[in-house]
Amino acid sequence: MKTSVSVLLADYTTFQLGGPCLCLIECATPDELIQAVQQLKKENKKFLLIGGGSNLVISDQGLDAAVIRYFAASPLVERHGNDITVSASTILDDLAIFCVDEGLEGLNYTTGIPGTVGGAVVGNAGAWGKQVGDVLKSAVILDGQGNPQTVGPDYFAFSYRHSRLKETGEIIVSVTFNLKPGDPVALARERAEILKLRAEKHPDLKTQPCAGSFFRNIEATSKAERRQAAGGFLEDAGAKDLKAGGAYVFDKHANIIIKGQGATAQDVHDLHLQMIDAVKKKFGLQLVREVRFVGKFEDQTQEGFW
Repeated sequence: MKTSVSVLLADYTTFQLGGPCLCLIECATPDELIQAVQQLKKENKKFLLIGGGSNLVISDQGLDAAVIRYFAASPLVERHGNDITVSASTILDDLAIFCVDEGLEGLNYTTGIPGTVGGAVVGNAGAWGKQVGDVLKSAVILDGQGNPQTVGPDYFAFSYRHSRLKETGEIIVSVTFNLKPGDPVALARERAEILKLRAEKHPDLKTQPCAGSFFRNIEATSKAERRQAAGGFLEDAGAKDLKAGGAYVFDKHANIIIKGQGATAQDVHDLHLQMIDAVKKKFGLQLVREVRFVGKFEDQTQEGFW
């Protein structure tokens, strides 16, 4: 565990945006996380938990709070038959690689999705009609007092890109997934295809910082209709022509905001409001964010601390 003061949070988010925090506590293992959370709870200090820093826009003013970064540079995974237990600090794509190497099927669709396992479970991340909640067997979480408990999949009340932890603020320590035996060669081939598709449709985070898809797809309006991509509505509403300061919409995918030269977190906030307004005016639909704003923004304050 490492603690630093006056750290710029822009260095710890995929958007490369965000002002300073009071202190940054870096944890990689479950034991370190539990220790850090319980200490902050004991001192009655507010804090924000982050993982890979994806799906997150932190205010330019920074945060008057501590930040716990639960992130492991190397995967912390154990296999027990067809079950795998993984620290929530593990990078999601590292877990996907582990499953390919081990010949385990059930999480290959997470290939290339940024962020950590913990964030993926909280947001029920997925692709191509699959989601992590489908294969979650159990998880160790921390309650409001920082005490660990083991819960099953029903506890999360999973739905599209959502779990109850988004409301409760409970913290995921580790997760056990139940997978199926698969062919490592076929899984590796599928992974390569997924990476190719993502490279064609998504920006390179190193040169075009972003948070991936900004809005959730549009829910079906009746049982006969499928969920529809938010990007299609955004493109038809002219979102690709919208800008705010240095923030702009990605030319290959209208549901992605890019941090351009000189862009601020406030620019991203302002641009996302323009996008919401454009879709509402043209289609009468209300977009729902996947990305979370934390800190103070003009016209809107979102704290997001636990």
